Amino acid sequence: MISYHKLFYPQANRVWTKVPIFEFSRVFNQVIIIMTNKLFLQAGAILGLLGVALGAFGAHALKPSLEASGRFDTFETAVKYQFYHALALILISILLQNASVSAAKWYNWAGYATLGGVIIFSGALYTICFTGIKAFGAVAPIGGTLMIVGWLLLFLGATKS
Repeated sequence: MISYHKLFYPQANRVWTKVPIFEFSRVFNQVIIIMTNKLFLQAGAILGLLGVALGAFGAHALKPSLEASGRFDTFETAVKYQFYHALALILISILLQNASVSAAKWYNWAGYATLGGVIIFSGALYTICFTGIKAFGAVAPIGGTLMIVGWLLLFLGATKS
């Protein structure tokens, strides 16, 4: 019986040389792209769901208390940026489906930067609204910077495709 490896790689006579390393690398990159594609799509969907739910909850149930504390605009900003970047994560997921390996690397970094930025930025603003601790205002620019970097990386990925 002829094994798969002898049929396709006749020069391979040792276990660790049966599959060329470039083949393993290509398959590994494809697996990573599929995993991050799913991650960004799911994260975008969850952030969008939470954005709509929090926006509706804030506009109806929380509006009097947020206006009394002067935090309604802060809450609205957090929801707005969360929703915009949920759509950006879904866009990144769509772009990853047919991206070249070089573009996919940029899109992966863009997705991680965007996801981290939304969590930090909107999370800091929500924390300010619900707890009144203004010190979290110093954390929000970190998230904002990550979101800006995410858009820049998305642009760079588009130039590589």
